[in-house]
Amino acid sequence: MSSATQSTKRLSVVTGGSRGLGYEVARSLIANGDKVVIVSQDPERSAKAALELGASAEVVDLQDLDATRKKFEEIQSKYGVPEVLVLAHGVMSEKMSKTLRTTTQEWRRVMAINLDSVFVAINTICPAMAEARNGRVIIFTACLGRMSGPGNTGGLAPYRISKAGVNALVRNLAYETNLGARGFLIDATCPNHTRTDMGGADAPRSVEEGAETAIWLATRTFDPATDKTGLFWEDRNIIEW
Repeated sequence: MSSATQSTKRLSVVTGGSRGLGYEVARSLIANGDKVVIVSQDPERSAKAALELGASAEVVDLQDLDATRKKFEEIQSKYGVPEVLVLAHGVMSEKMSKTLRTTTQEWRRVMAINLDSVFVAINTICPAMAEARNGRVIIFTACLGRMSGPGNTGGLAPYRISKAGVNALVRNLAYETNLGARGFLIDATCPNHTRTDMGGADAPRSVEEGAETAIWLATRTFDPATDKTGLFWEDRNIIEW
């Protein structure tokens, strides 16, 4: 697979595409020549972003897993099998959500959006991508989900553990699909602390910096003999998690 100029536009689907990192990924992929479908929860924000970007828009509450599965089935039926799937949606858990203090409701809210909806999206749309032997999936994760270093050293339990689950899902699926040898790639990327609604206005990194590795993963030339997939990336570097 290659990021070279293509005779037909690739179809790329980007969740969280109405703002922040997802918006920047969608914007860059459109500039790369892709046909992009953004998936968002807010109808007004989604319509506005789609108009600005020149993208198509689909709306779904990703916390509703049945609705999420139905929506991704509709996307495939309406637009075809995507070649790129970027999952850039996510939520932060409440500040005091330590393991012994968080509520079942808060745990389920964060897990549903950050991990369960990621599984549902992949489980629904990626079998056809893998069968086509021409697909790549990029999931935004977080260094707080690392199993090494400061990743799981306490606090924000639902968020940290949901992201650790994402990292494990990426690794597991990469091995199930023969580590890119069959033309299907899946990777996780950490944007680090970026100036988004979640990261806050005082975050040190711009959205462009936070999205750059995801865009690279979506467009890079991949040679299964020398290149790697199923990994956790930050600034194009492999991070042990």
